[in-house]
Amino acid sequence: MGRGVFRNLDRRLTTILMIVFVQMVGASLILPILPLYAQDEFGLSPQAITLLAASFFAAQFLAGPYLGRLSDRVGRVPVLLVSQIGTVVAFISLGLAPAAWVLYAARILDGITGGNIIVAQAYVTDVTPPEKRSEALGMILAAFGISFFVGPALGGLALRLFGPRIPYLLAAVAALITLLITWRVLDESVEPAGDTKVVADRPKLTTRLVLSNRSILLVLLLGFLGRSVLGLLIGTFALFGEAVLFVDWDPESVGLGVGLILTTVGLSQFFTQTTLLRPALKRFGELRLIEVGVILRAAGMGLVALTSSPWLAAAGSAMYASGSGLTVPPTQSIATKAVDDSLRGGILGLYQSLSSLGVIVSTAIGGVLFAIDPFLPFQIGAVVALAALLPALALRKTYAAVISTTPELD
Repeated sequence: MGRGVFRNLDRRLTTILMIVFVQMVGASLILPILPLYAQDEFGLSPQAITLLAASFFAAQFLAGPYLGRLSDRVGRVPVLLVSQIGTVVAFISLGLAPAAWVLYAARILDGITGGNIIVAQAYVTDVTPPEKRSEALGMILAAFGISFFVGPALGGLALRLFGPRIPYLLAAVAALITLLITWRVLDESVEPAGDTKVVADRPKLTTRLVLSNRSILLVLLLGFLGRSVLGLLIGTFALFGEAVLFVDWDPESVGLGVGLILTTVGLSQFFTQTTLLRPALKRFGELRLIEVGVILRAAGMGLVALTSSPWLAAAGSAMYASGSGLTVPPTQSIATKAVDDSLRGGILGLYQSLSSLGVIVSTAIGGVLFAIDPFLPFQIGAVVALAALLPALALRKTYAAVISTTPELD
């Protein structure tokens, strides 16, 4: 099944997936080690560490819609290039940081220029027919998955072998590689709107347009709740590993242990996108599949909330990743079908922005919850994950007619 998916990829889609993969290897490389780096090297508290994570998503929340709309106007490739330059500078700053404030500045810079994935998703929808968008967007998550198999383990290993700063410089090299690939290889997928009359004639993604469409509001709520759960997970998981899962391990090995658990997340994500997503779409359709994914995601988070075993935590994390892998592609696909083709980048940017808001809120409170009880962020996360079933059910009733056609807005 997976081979059939890959066989159908054209050169443009293959190139964008390669860019996402290399970019996310660098990004995921730092995930298991940044909280420990901030704690051990700069003395930050759990609350300050979760705010460090939130700073990235706060910047992305503000910049996401603008970057998406900008890519609709000037093209995907220029925005990708600028955003990747920001990522390179941010990773170098993390590795060379002399003080804690530089960590925050680097994460904010990466968030402001963090249009990489938004624009990559828009590019995929540009080169894919509407009926194939869920599968194609799923391949973006497959690239995420395999990068999470490589990146966290590489980060934990680099930490153990070379110390706490080298992993960030390795991440910068990965981001620089994607910058060169984009510059030399990637073709533009949209026609830049240079004519002012053309720009004026294009529809605009206004607040009124969004608020008038209940289906889009439900999609945005799903993104917000889903990423709220993710924020509770990523904001405290390394600390949870040190305090609960690997309590008897030395600090360097804790980073490796957390990294290995995150590799199971990556493998689960990859397997879901390359093997499960296509038959699941045929079996359930986009709208019902969102509900299935939401339930699986909540079950995985609930398992993590109930265990102190690394093995069960890995199993719960894998279930969570699989549920997200079944939920996100059809949700984003429905979002792109609800707007004019010229607004795809903008709507994906708005989706990413609201999703980032969910991470901001959850990571900001995650450290507080962790300080009360290390299990509490995951218990709250399981409840929030299950609550996402309500907008999923409402979306099926509201938007059931939209699977492979592009409707007029309400």
